[in-house]
Amino acid sequence: MENTDKAPWHLWVVGGISLLWNLGGVASYMATKTGYLEAMGMTGEQIEYFTSFPAWAVAFWALGVWGCALGSLLLLLRKKFAVIAYGVSLIGLLGTTYYERAVAIIPESMQTHGQILFAVAIWTITIALFFYARRLSAAGVLR
Repeated sequence: MENTDKAPWHLWVVGGISLLWNLGGVASYMATKTGYLEAMGMTGEQIEYFTSFPAWAVAFWALGVWGCALGSLLLLLRKKFAVIAYGVSLIGLLGTTYYERAVAIIPESMQTHGQILFAVAIWTITIALFFYARRLSAAGVLR
């Protein structure tokens, strides 16, 4: 069992970087909800795509974005609820990915290798954060 009095150095690195990463997701989500997509340089076709999500897809997107951001904050606070928040985020990501890949028609301008790599990175990072928090919780670092 790990010493629970002092957090390992990597918790601060992973927590800090993941919070910054996830705040990018929060900013993107909020830009969509507040109408700032054009200011972010998106085309009309891309704006139409993001603003046409049905309510259920928006709900999954919100779970993914806010769950992961909350998980990162809880990780920095050394709370075991970070595991649950990351789990909720994975559910949100699953629902959002289902919508994007099986239901929606993605604009041609968004079907690039970069976009695919970005989607893979989101999945990889979210899964890694979930298992990282779970491991720290099991070790007694998160309370």
